Amino acid sequence: MRTRQPTTTLEDQRIPVRAKLAAAWTSFMFLYVYVDILAFFKPGVIDDILVGVVWEFDISQTLLTAFLALMAIPILMVVLSMTLPARANRITNLIVASVQIPFAAFNAVGESWTYFYGLGVALEVIVLALILRYAWTWPRTAPSATMATSPDRETVRAQQQA
Repeated sequence: MRTRQPTTTLEDQRIPVRAKLAAAWTSFMFLYVYVDILAFFKPGVIDDILVGVVWEFDISQTLLTAFLALMAIPILMVVLSMTLPARANRITNLIVASVQIPFAAFNAVGESWTYFYGLGVALEVIVLALILRYAWTWPRTAPSATMATSPDRETVRAQQQA
């Protein structure tokens, strides 16, 4: 006869806000890129590219530089989310994610492939909403009593030199 092992609860560790933000920006970046890559499979897209046209724009250094600059935003947000000080991090994430939402929606305007672009935009907006939520609800800490009563550095230095 076999005895049943007691079940254990999985440990659910708290994920730092910075890690959540970096993961969300990474997910957003992949969605952003894959929507563009999968769009190459739409009939006529490759033919237009071969003759020097993307959407209705002539392919130029300016156009490709603009595309790179737009793609660099979520790429840099991954790094900035992990490295900026908390206050600057929160503000930067709130501003950049807010600006990205209408930009994401604009990418679907006038498209005939509404299911494809609609799903892409919906997923991007969901991830951006998560970014806004994580940044908006960034945990705050109360000033500690030891910080308020501890001497400042100048006082400590003066006492050490005396």
